[in-house]
Amino acid sequence: MRGGAAAVKAGSRPPWLGLGAAVWLQVAGGGSSTFALYSHALKVALGADQRRLALLGVACDVGENLGLLPGVLCNRLHPALLLLVGAGACLLGYGAAWLLVSGVAPALPYWLIWFALTLSANGGAWLGTAVLVTNMRNFPLSRGAVAGILKGYSGLSAAVYTEIYTGVLGDSPTKLLLFLTLGIPAICLLTMYFVRPCAPSLVETNAEQVHFMFVQMASVVLGIYLVGATILDHVVTLNEIINYSLLAIMVLLIFAPLAIPLKMTLFPRSKNPATDNDQKESLLPSSSESNLNFEDEDSFDIDILLAEGEGAIKPERRRPRRGEDFRFREAILKADFWLLFAIYFVGVGSGITVLNNLAQIGIAAGAVDTTISLSVFSFCNFFGRLGGGAVSEYLVRARTLPRSLLIVCTQVVMIITYLLFALGHHATLHVSVALLGICYGVQFSVIISTSSELFGLKHFGKIYNFIALANPVGAFLFNTLAGYVYDLEVERQKAGVVDTDIACHGPNCFRLTFYVFSGAACLGTLLSTVLTVRVRPVYQMLYAGGSFSQPRNSGH
Repeated sequence: MRGGAAAVKAGSRPPWLGLGAAVWLQVAGGGSSTFALYSHALKVALGADQRRLALLGVACDVGENLGLLPGVLCNRLHPALLLLVGAGACLLGYGAAWLLVSGVAPALPYWLIWFALTLSANGGAWLGTAVLVTNMRNFPLSRGAVAGILKGYSGLSAAVYTEIYTGVLGDSPTKLLLFLTLGIPAICLLTMYFVRPCAPSLVETNAEQVHFMFVQMASVVLGIYLVGATILDHVVTLNEIINYSLLAIMVLLIFAPLAIPLKMTLFPRSKNPATDNDQKESLLPSSSESNLNFEDEDSFDIDILLAEGEGAIKPERRRPRRGEDFRFREAILKADFWLLFAIYFVGVGSGITVLNNLAQIGIAAGAVDTTISLSVFSFCNFFGRLGGGAVSEYLVRARTLPRSLLIVCTQVVMIITYLLFALGHHATLHVSVALLGICYGVQFSVIISTSSELFGLKHFGKIYNFIALANPVGAFLFNTLAGYVYDLEVERQKAGVVDTDIACHGPNCFRLTFYVFSGAACLGTLLSTVLTVRVRPVYQMLYAGGSFSQPRNSGH
């Protein structure tokens, strides 16, 4: 990989071209969010009951959050290779589901489909790790903006696929699975060349800020457009020409970030030798190798540990300080690491549980059409992810306040939100869903950039993906609680009733669950407050001048 570590001048086209390609990969990699669109077809093809179908949904959650392996390999492999692995996983996983639903291979066993869905969702984790780690390193001064943009587009993935599903694929689960099987690998092959490490710069320019603002506004326009297109599709019957026109507009809006490198090509800035020299001097230490040569330390970690254990050598490397680059084994010894893990467990774990049970929550509250709640959550989740990145950037630059202060605020809002859910009123359902979607999205983007600032970018892939494991762990425990409480209430309501398929109605279906969630959010508020107090000095050091200042640690 050393031969491919040629520096690319910071602020030039390649980093922005890579960000534009990353947008497409983030949208494509969210295929696991479309499970609801083909779940009934799987249920019919497998002859499965609702419990076994729910376990297939868990398979998507598990696969999507098992990103530790790509996190380890992102320092050893070029991003293009990670994208190839993700493309292969999607091809095999969605391909197996398509074979079953289409009837080509109707005898595929249940366990194989469970594994296939896990594999396909894990393909999205490979794609997400490749583009997120690469772009965070290419734009180290704008980590909050990068995390918000990429996670924001990921949050819009379900809406994009739904537009394709209803407008072009004729509401056919079979066609959708075939589209996912072939479409995701095709996008990977078309964009993999552009997602590559570039030499980052510590010089911040007004042009770069304008470019990020443009991408953020483009994503907001896309989100609003998708909301409008979804409502239009439900209100009136659209003919084929209009459907394809709406799809074409959506594609153009996703292409919008590529307008930045296009503008750089058509209107290049005049070169100033003095400015170029200053910029070269401001590059991160060894920046030409910073993105592709991180494997040097990883290659020797085990040997060093064994040698130290046998007394052959004595460790001389000083321990890194917060804000510097940590190795994974150093990060897991820090209290800040486990505080982030616990906050992720409480906030995101409880949020994904509500999302998984949103249909039943809506029915219990008396809602007839729960797809509206799903749409509200999806779009508020997007705006939360995008806004979390933008607002946290303002906090650290203008006020030198830790990004985790935003998590404190969202945890407080989640306490109130879960109490609103506990009321079980139809009138407050959509408000509760909207608030939770925003809080859920904010925590996603903020925890990403916070972990990169506290523990550095060298081993960011491993560190963040391990923290992300708190999501499926929390989802499993909270879902178990929600299912237990729900089943108890169903048994009570159907006492003496012949119909064994009766659904649960009324606030008692989830009231105890939401009381527990509200208590968990209180704990999350306390933990995030402790983290904010602990890391305040770090942010005062990193952003003392109003922009990010990379610590120059001697340990690397």
